[in-house]
Amino acid sequence: MTSGEVSGDDNPARESGDDRIIRESGIEARIAAIILPLLRGIGFRLVRVRLSGQNGLTLQIMAERNDGTMTVEDCEEVSRAVSPALDVEDPIEKAYHLEVSSPGIDRPLVRRSDFATWLGHLVKMETSTLVAERKRFKGRITEVDEEGILVLRDVPAYGEEPSVRVPFDTIAEARLILTDDLIRDALSKDNRARKEAKKRQDETDEAFEDDAEDGNEHEAN
Repeated sequence: MTSGEVSGDDNPARESGDDRIIRESGIEARIAAIILPLLRGIGFRLVRVRLSGQNGLTLQIMAERNDGTMTVEDCEEVSRAVSPALDVEDPIEKAYHLEVSSPGIDRPLVRRSDFATWLGHLVKMETSTLVAERKRFKGRITEVDEEGILVLRDVPAYGEEPSVRVPFDTIAEARLILTDDLIRDALSKDNRARKEAKKRQDETDEAFEDDAEDGNEHEAN
């Protein structure tokens, strides 16, 4: 993956309203551009596209709902939505296996909002250029703003400052590190999101039933 925006045809996803700061390049970027509008149309957002040599050739599409949840049924829905478009566009010349998955708890962070959501948690990052004479960082996210994040180093080397500011446009890859605190926080956020989604669905169903009853009353009159 590359960081920031890629100019020219190497990043067709840019034209599709991709709000990720960490995006794909090459054929993976073309695949992202194909599926982005489809995902948005059914209430999902793209996390990552990756081609690997696993099981011959595997296309992994990592996605989630806008509230951050992702169930097995959601994965199946995404697969059904993107498969026909990929068959028509045929961006991959070889036979491949499609795998749709959730980001998981130790998830990649690809949007500014991801870093803000997981403020206070441990992250492992690689940058495309040297930042404070390093390209690899491991530490706790302590601040997030429009330009970047402040990371409290997990184990600073001798002579290094405890904290380092990493600009968003230098981040090539970032993911959360699995800890007990992260598991608890992730499960809590997931439960809240599911309760809110159920509440919204119940309100929608109730409104639909009220409209149906009103329609029946008009017909009776």
